[in-house]
This record gives sequence, C-alpha cells and structure tokens, in this order.
Amino acid sequence: MALRSPLLFAAETTWALVVPTPTRAFFFASYLLSVSQLMKTLLLLRHAKAENDAPGLTDLERALNERGEKEARSIGTFIKQQNLKLDLVLCSTAVRARQTAELVLAAAQLTASVLYDRRIYEASPEGLSEVITEVEDGMSTVLLVGHNPVMEEFLRALTDQTEPMTTGTLVKIDFDTDAWSGVVQDQGSLVWIQRPQALATD
Repeated sequence: MALRSPLLFAAETTWALVVPTPTRAFFFASYLLSVSQLMKTLLLLRHAKAENDAPGLTDLERALNERGEKEARSIGTFIKQQNLKLDLVLCSTAVRARQTAELVLAAAQLTASVLYDRRIYEASPEGLSEVITEVEDGMSTVLLVGHNPVMEEFLRALTDQTEPMTTGTLVKIDFDTDAWSGVVQDQGSLVWIQRPQALATD
C-alpha cells in the first residue's frame, strides 16, 4: 500500500491543519468573510490641531498648524501599524478636517473612498448617527473625521463611556451587527483609544 505524506494526512484528518486542502480552504475563507460582515467597525477621529482664528478667515477655513500636521501623520502611521483597512472615510468639510484625513491616509498608505459631508461640521450626536446609518452595509470599517464637542458626545452615546478626545485622537468602536442601521446608542464596544501625544513623532 502506498504511504501518504504525513502533511497531507494531517491536512485531511486534523482541523488545525485543514487549510492546505483546497476545497476546505475555500470554505474556511468564506466562513471568515461571513463572520467579518457580521461586525461593523467605526473609527472616530477628531481633527488634528489647527491654527487659531485669523482675520479674514472663517472657522471653516482654519488650517492645521505644524503640530497638527505631525499629529495627523502619527495617527496615520499608527493605523498602518494596526493593519487597519478602511472602506470609507466620512469627513467634515472644514479645511482642518480635510487636511487631517488626507495626511492620515497618506501616512497609513491607504486608499479609501472619501465623502465630505457638511452635516458633520455642525452635527449633534443624533446628526452623526443619521450620517452613519446611510453607509452601505457592504462596508465594514468606516472612519469619521469630525469636531469636538460632538465627537466626545457621540463616543459617549455609542459606548456609554466618557473619554477626552484631544486633537488628533482616534477611537475604535466595534458593533455586533451586519447593518449600519444597527449602530445605535449604548451598543458599541470601545476597543481602544489612541492619542497622538502618546505616539513618538518625528
């Protein structure tokens, strides 16, 4: 009787090594995909540090200062280190928010669809919820770039936890749902919060 390869035999009989079998590998990958679609991840990012009010500029036109640019890049690098992938970026139309999103994506070396929404600039927590529930359910991970105090209020509404969000702070929240309409108050799990001040910057 011909002897089987030990690795092949293990792949056929042991769950831990089942992946080498092509058919089983396909079903295993399909299972992982289905599990990922049952969870939504929302990343909240407060824009990085901006210039103070200047004569002739509206609040919408305020740009990042040097510190803010460093904050945005450090958060982008952190996102890259966490191997996070973004399906969509929802961003305020304020210049400082737009610049934050651009620098973060560049530092993270990510390409994602970016939607600039004026509602985010002046939104209440309820307004941000409305923006989020409009996201297509095929998207699993969304980054929302906005402003205080509503970002802290939105975080508290979603997770029932209070955390200060200094400029450039990034928060990860997971939801056990397959639809963005399921992103509702007190249903989110705060996974981590990262402030740029805690990261080494160049």
